[in-house]
Amino acid sequence: MTRTRAALPRAAAATGAAVLTLGLAGCQLAGADGGSGADEADVVTIGYQSKTINTVTAGTLLRERGFFEQELEKVDPDLEVDWQDYDTGAPITAQMLAGKIDIGSMGDYPLLINGSRAGTGEGGSSMVAVTGYNLDGALNGVVAAADSDVETLEDLDGGTISASVGSAGHGTLVQALDEAGIDPDEGVSVENQDPPVGASSLQAGSVDAVAQFVAWPALLAFRDDARLVYDGGRLEVPTLHGTVVRDDYTAENQDVVTAFLTAQQRATEWLHDHPVEAAEIVAEETGLPVEVVYLYNGRGGVSTFDTTLKEQQVAALEQDVPFLESIGVLEDPVDVREFIDDSLVRQVWGDDYDAAARDTANPAAITGRDRVCDRPVKEPETAGEVWVQGEDEPRPVADPTCLLRNVAAAEEAGATVRASYVPDAITGTRWFADRMIWVQDGEGLLPFATRESADEYLDRSGGAAEVSWEEARAAAQEVGTR
Repeated sequence: MTRTRAALPRAAAATGAAVLTLGLAGCQLAGADGGSGADEADVVTIGYQSKTINTVTAGTLLRERGFFEQELEKVDPDLEVDWQDYDTGAPITAQMLAGKIDIGSMGDYPLLINGSRAGTGEGGSSMVAVTGYNLDGALNGVVAAADSDVETLEDLDGGTISASVGSAGHGTLVQALDEAGIDPDEGVSVENQDPPVGASSLQAGSVDAVAQFVAWPALLAFRDDARLVYDGGRLEVPTLHGTVVRDDYTAENQDVVTAFLTAQQRATEWLHDHPVEAAEIVAEETGLPVEVVYLYNGRGGVSTFDTTLKEQQVAALEQDVPFLESIGVLEDPVDVREFIDDSLVRQVWGDDYDAAARDTANPAAITGRDRVCDRPVKEPETAGEVWVQGEDEPRPVADPTCLLRNVAAAEEAGATVRASYVPDAITGTRWFADRMIWVQDGEGLLPFATRESADEYLDRSGGAAEVSWEEARAAAQEVGTR
């Protein structure tokens, strides 16, 4: 197998893949020299990011379940897998360009940079599948310190914001500032920092906000270190992570790549069937709180896991190219439609592929019966969950008011609520219910992940009033449900 490429001259901060060190010791990279000790021809090398929870079906969860190794047994029992764990997408791309990684997974912006650096055709690379995505962009967000006076993006005019320049989180920030009428270049100062550095800067007060990607906004909010001040879902621009393969490797080892995509599809289906166990596996491997992992990867999660490539995603990647060119991280043009090759994942899916590619519903829907409101849970726009300590599964709840009733009932019974999840009444972004802004009106109680969404609703709804979390739980006992 030919594995010679030019090195990647790129700053590690210019990446859309998560950098979730979370205070853990640095990962030891298996086979850091590109091999595991066995003959190179007998090894397939996978670059993944254990702490990037939107890629778990091509990384952490896939590795832990052993699905790829099982599929490889059918191809060549002598093949070994060298799993190489990185914090970001940039070094995976560098190793792919050097011919040392065969298959990798990373976020949308790093994927495009990979395609730009490698090119297409001989010596190039191709995006061959999606791992997880959100069609509205809710995987990205801007948070301010929990005790900060910052409530909206407008409050950040003239302020300092930490972001990983060139990442999807940075892209969301730039687009959101522009929509808010703030010059992204002159109106704010952007500090180019990796996510953990930005989190420390926020706590130290040296920046006013942090703009980052999954799972940093939720992690900081769950720790009560920050509040969400901008929900990326307001942009309605898809964000995604995906699988990329060296073209020369595919040309010589198509059966191995097909085995990987088959295994990725198995991991995706397993995550849908076992969302809590999947979240626990990822949490154990990453050090993330399981409640944060489940927010994104659980039933009705912020991230939808689906290997198919959808037209909305392709269009979003095409829209991302000009931004990446404008900040100078794409040295060469990238033709998105040439870079994408869904032929092998289409083969894995078979005749169902086209229908699946058109379907954007989250396969991991919240279903069941609301035990307190005693009604079926079937509307994804309102359905939520309450995770009670000691219960194996989060409870499905029909709507926000029923969620409040479930929380109150659990607490009255002396139970501890680990987490409660509900979608924003405007953007649909799933968030922690007790960290949302609640509004009471004649129809019931409504949650909003940000001040911007809450004020938008209050401005157009006469008679509605903001209430505290405690007041909302009490009021839920008296009002109807939506």
